[in-house]
Amino acid sequence: MKKEQYLIDGIDKIILNRLINDARTPILSIAREVGISGAAIHQRLRKLEASGILAGSKFVLNPKVLGYKTLAFVGIFLESSSKYKDAVNRLKEIEEVVESHYTTGNYAIFVKISCKDNEHLMQVLNHRIQNIKGVSRTETFISLEQQIDRQIKI
Repeated sequence: MKKEQYLIDGIDKIILNRLINDARTPILSIAREVGISGAAIHQRLRKLEASGILAGSKFVLNPKVLGYKTLAFVGIFLESSSKYKDAVNRLKEIEEVVESHYTTGNYAIFVKISCKDNEHLMQVLNHRIQNIKGVSRTETFISLEQQIDRQIKI
């Protein structure tokens, strides 16, 4: 059964925008701004979660402060598409892999990797990723600087 699209109103947009900008914004502060009770804000948030619009909440770590200074994107070529599921399961075991995408185009899999430095990246590539059965080769792009980090606009 196809889930219907959830329509958000102006109050939902205000709530979401405030929390996207700062997840620690007090609910009562938002309630005063829109002129409804804190309980009503909580109820709207529960509905937004139930609809799937809110996919959860989390604290975001700053990898650089923790010593992970190299960010890279790796395009992974597979010997055949039948190796995809096994390769992804192996990638899940590599803690430096922070994102994985099944893509169209040249790569079967495109991953984002956080490493302490270039030497650490080389170790992950040479001894972990390229040793996965079914991986024929990789192509690596090191991020020099991230200029944009945002969510979609609502």
